[in-house]
Amino acid sequence: MRIFITGATGVIGRRVVPRLVAGGHQVSAVARSPARHKQLAALGARPVAVDLFDGASIAQSLAGHDTAINLATHIPHSIGRTLLPGAWRENDRIRRITSNLLVNAAIANGVARVIQESFAPVYAAQGDAWITEESPLQPVRYNRTVTDAEQAAERFARSGGVGVVLRFAGFYGPDSTQLGAMLETVRRGMLPLPGDPEAFCSMVSHDDAAAAVVAALSLPSGAYNVVDDDPVTRRVLGDTLAALLGVKPPRPLPKWITPLFGSIGELLSRSQRISNRKLRAAADWRPRYPSVREGMRATLEERRKAA
Repeated sequence: MRIFITGATGVIGRRVVPRLVAGGHQVSAVARSPARHKQLAALGARPVAVDLFDGASIAQSLAGHDTAINLATHIPHSIGRTLLPGAWRENDRIRRITSNLLVNAAIANGVARVIQESFAPVYAAQGDAWITEESPLQPVRYNRTVTDAEQAAERFARSGGVGVVLRFAGFYGPDSTQLGAMLETVRRGMLPLPGDPEAFCSMVSHDDAAAAVVAALSLPSGAYNVVDDDPVTRRVLGDTLAALLGVKPPRPLPKWITPLFGSIGELLSRSQRISNRKLRAAADWRPRYPSVREGMRATLEERRKAA
């Protein structure tokens, strides 16, 4: 299969590309700098330079491919930067403009399948009830363009192709900048997420997310939650990290902190017990780590080895 992939050097993309190559696929991977081109070529992919905001550039590069995978994002690299005015503007442009240009090009070139990244934590809070792909979405101000990206994939499916949306849970992995901030918060004696300590949070490891992207090559059209089997509460997450760090169990963040984070705080404080049953039933995919209990232990061991 000839596969075109954006976001190829991101935390998920750089794990997806070698899996695709190992599977015998011909991979055209988008990157901006010569250094990134060398990295992708070393992985066995064909690096391509594409203007993701230019429809003609995308259409030319996509010609001759069977599948397009859109993992392109522009996420702020630190918790502090997420709160700055305009920090999410480029990410919004990618989700609003690039997703639609990619679908236009895919339709024009007769591409059979489009796989679009999305974000599972935009679901409305549901307490301890299980959240499925049919549960209502409730994006907040900073990430409302998630729906633009999803609608592009849905439009592709209506055109006769296969449009797959992967709703990724909160990522964690040894190269996650957000994980570093969470660990520091726990060391200081506080839970790493705002909200009720008994509220659920759904997460997935970088490697399990990458495996889901590969599994999406055989999925029928639709949206799929990419999350661990067993979402945990904030208290369990905090206690798990504390035990691994050898520190005391953390206490909840004060309630007055949540509003200071604006719409991000509103979203991060939701209780979301998200189910992955649809993906497990439709594809040969099982998360290597059933929950953060197992996944965080392996992640911190990898971080220590890399330090």
